[in-house]
Amino acid sequence: MSTTPTSRSVRHEIVVDVPVETAFRVFTEQFDKIKPREHNLLASPIVETVFETFVGGSVYDRAEDGSVCRWGRVLVLDPPHRLVFSWDITPEWQVETDPERTSEVELQFLPDGDARTLVALEHRHLDRHGPGWESERSNVDADGGWPLYLQRFAAAAGA
Repeated sequence: MSTTPTSRSVRHEIVVDVPVETAFRVFTEQFDKIKPREHNLLASPIVETVFETFVGGSVYDRAEDGSVCRWGRVLVLDPPHRLVFSWDITPEWQVETDPERTSEVELQFLPDGDARTLVALEHRHLDRHGPGWESERSNVDADGGWPLYLQRFAAAAGA
């Protein structure tokens, strides 16, 4: 899917050869395998990325030195069909502490036959980040953004 220069959201899809329940579980329980270690806001290398599987939970990185960077909040968790989490990262790649200035990432897990799943990702409300939001949209839409995450997800689902 393509994004227009004025769009306030980014959309990507991928089909994986696993049932919906498995796809959802892989994304949430193996997010550590999906998020690249080089996507790091901490001063020390990341040892793990955690996706807490409850509404109100966090998405965070833990570094070698024990420091933690909470960069997302679980807003909706509707297993195995849908999840929404906040993107609490500014266009300058810093943690945003004001929830009014964060965007949202929604994933829908849709059956595509008996043992396949279409995963539709929408990163929306990017304009909430304020000045510079267009560059953030470009970054998450680029090959090293959501397309990379979805490729890594597909690899984890196929493992």
